[in-house]
Amino acid sequence: MIHTVQPGENLYQVSRDYRTPLSNILAVNIIPNPNLIYPGQKIKIPGFPPTETMAYKIDVSINERRLRLYKNGQIQKQYPIAVGRMLYTTPTGNFIIINKAPNPGGPFGTMWMSLSKEHYGIHGTNNPGSIGKAVSKGCIRMYNRDVEALAKTIPIGTPVSIHL
Repeated sequence: MIHTVQPGENLYQVSRDYRTPLSNILAVNIIPNPNLIYPGQKIKIPGFPPTETMAYKIDVSINERRLRLYKNGQIQKQYPIAVGRMLYTTPTGNFIIINKAPNPGGPFGTMWMSLSKEHYGIHGTNNPGSIGKAVSKGCIRMYNRDVEALAKTIPIGTPVSIHL
């Protein structure tokens, strides 16, 4: 998997976002000075498949409050979602699903799927009335039955594009 460095990112944060030890990232990349990376730089992240080989892709529209699942470029399913509220906006950009955790407890419903952005994920909810609203702390909330179905369908490494 290839990560493109964004403005303001550092290598330590990239390693945290992907939950991959910095030493593993350095082992597969030629980076003369880990403290000097630049926007647009391509960094290999070991342990994840190349995104272009993935059959499934997720597209999230914050403004529409809609998550769309694609397989081989064809839409398979659409789901209503809740997104981040003011001061806790949902991050935009390109990410991947890096892990899945059933029954995470608390307000996360019956499934948690981490994004390659530390502290953010796609998860269920213990408050189904929140779906369709801007109420989360930046995560993407789904009905429990929807996030469970999505988690059963997609593999780790599935690309997720989040936009307004």
